[in-house]
Amino acid sequence: MLRAAGAVVWRGEESSPDVAVIHRPAYDDWTFPKGKLKSGEHVIAAALREVREETGLTVVLGRALPPIHYLRSERLKRVDYWVGRAIADDGFVPGDEVDELRWLPVDEARRLLTYEWDVGLLRALAAAPLETTPLVLVRHGSAGSRNEWPGEDAERPLDTAGRAQAASLATALPAYRPELLVSSPSVRCVQTVEPYRAALPHGATMRIEPLLSEEGQDPRKTPALVGDLTAPAAVCSHGKVLPALIEALSGKSVHLRKGAFAVLHRAGGHVVSVERYPA
Repeated sequence: MLRAAGAVVWRGEESSPDVAVIHRPAYDDWTFPKGKLKSGEHVIAAALREVREETGLTVVLGRALPPIHYLRSERLKRVDYWVGRAIADDGFVPGDEVDELRWLPVDEARRLLTYEWDVGLLRALAAAPLETTPLVLVRHGSAGSRNEWPGEDAERPLDTAGRAQAASLATALPAYRPELLVSSPSVRCVQTVEPYRAALPHGATMRIEPLLSEEGQDPRKTPALVGDLTAPAAVCSHGKVLPALIEALSGKSVHLRKGAFAVLHRAGGHVVSVERYPA
């Protein structure tokens, strides 16, 4: 399957947003910014990159929109889209792939768009709040065998695969710009979010929280601790902690493999979207 990613980018007031629509001269169509994934690229990182390359815009991602599927040269193609709020503009530069960008109210964009599936994305855009606060819940990366590690389990580090998962996570987390990192004291959890923290120009606040550990979790206190995080945040914990935590916060049953993460989008004190992504 061919994979691509993009965003429906908006700015202005949430009640009456403008959206960014691009023209591609090779197809003479009007559509939303998107493009193919590079080899090994995380789908979320691809969405950020493609939007920036085609429009000059830096965005933060909100909730996911329904993916689009269609045939391209007799191969099935899937395009993943998100709500994207523009936070910086380096200036649009016309090129061979995209020669025009227009900011339009939703009704005008609907009339201009070439493809019916893009019109469907606008309907999905209006189905839930645009402005959401993300809570990213990460299961630590691969850390070898618990039985083969000679020391204390809390000191068990990421293995080669786990370090690759942490590096991939560091390319996806900028989509949500977490201002706070909260981790179990276990080395493998801290190491999973450390590449993202280290890549930030001014770092990020890292808080070590025993209530996120396997031994220290509490079915009452742990959900309250995480639920009280009101700013964008990323929380790293364990497979024995996260399913009950996610269910307590959202009412959804979500299982995460090692290195994977869930994004809970919150608005008005409620979780409005729950998404799961691989490492």
